[in-house]
This record gives sequence, C-alpha cells and structure tokens, in this order.
Amino acid sequence: MLKITDINSGVYLLEIFASEQFKVEIDAFKEKIFQPGYYYYSGSAQKNLEQRVERHQQESKNVHWHIDHVTSIPTNKIKAIFLFEGANKNFECALIKELTENFRLKIAAKGFGNTDCKRCLSHLLYCKQRMTHSHFIARYQSTVRLMPSSNETV
Repeated sequence: MLKITDINSGVYLLEIFASEQFKVEIDAFKEKIFQPGYYYYSGSAQKNLEQRVERHQQESKNVHWHIDHVTSIPTNKIKAIFLFEGANKNFECALIKELTENFRLKIAAKGFGNTDCKRCLSHLLYCKQRMTHSHFIARYQSTVRLMPSSNETV
C-alpha cells in the first residue's frame, strides 16, 4: 500500500497491468472482453486524495466506481500511480487528451469512468505495451509525482 503525505486534492493516473483477459460486471460493458495489457485510468479527488488512492489499491473493497470493477480483479495489478497534486478536475480530461494524442494510448471502452464528463469518450485508456514513464514524467516533471506500487516489478 502506498502512503501519501500532506496531499488533499488533485488528479491521479493509475497504471494497471492486466495479465489475462477480463470482463467487468457493468451492464453497459457486459459483452466487452478487455484484453491483457496496460490500462491507464485518469481520476480526480478534490478532497481526500490520499484516501481515494489508498482505496484503489485495496484488492477487496465495495465496488462503487467503474474502475473498482477493474482494480478488484485479482489478475489486474496497479503498477504505478502518477499524482498531480492540487490539479483541478479539468486536468483529468486534459490528461486523457494528452495520452491519446501524444502517447498513442487508445480508448479502452467508450463511456468507462467518465459518466460525469461530457468532454472525454472515456477515462480508461489501453496500450498493449507499458507507457514509457521517463517520457511522461519529463513532459510533466514540475507537476507529477510517480508512486511505484507495491506490485511493481522490475
């Protein structure tokens, strides 16, 4: 479990590795088969960011948000968390745009994780290969902090 100190609000990006195909128990996506690979989920917490990120890392939890359906699957592991401390909710959408345009990540499922957003097609992105962290961090070096997960492998 990662421990974040003195953070109350911001935007986060979860990097999740799915070692196997999986399905989620959400009516809108019940026919969708998610392929193995890396999934990137952009979310925000305008208060209690630390608690939100800690909750996402729990394997056993009450499923509430779309992303909970992905993170509670035992073969899916959070590998890294990128934090944008103090970033407002709009940055979450800017991040999705950046990742699809400049990092070649694809929409994993239209309408996933963005029911409260009218600007994005999805807040869950997919790539078969892991995104290059150094390039991403270099682009946002003054605002991002990388938190390797306890599931991180070298």
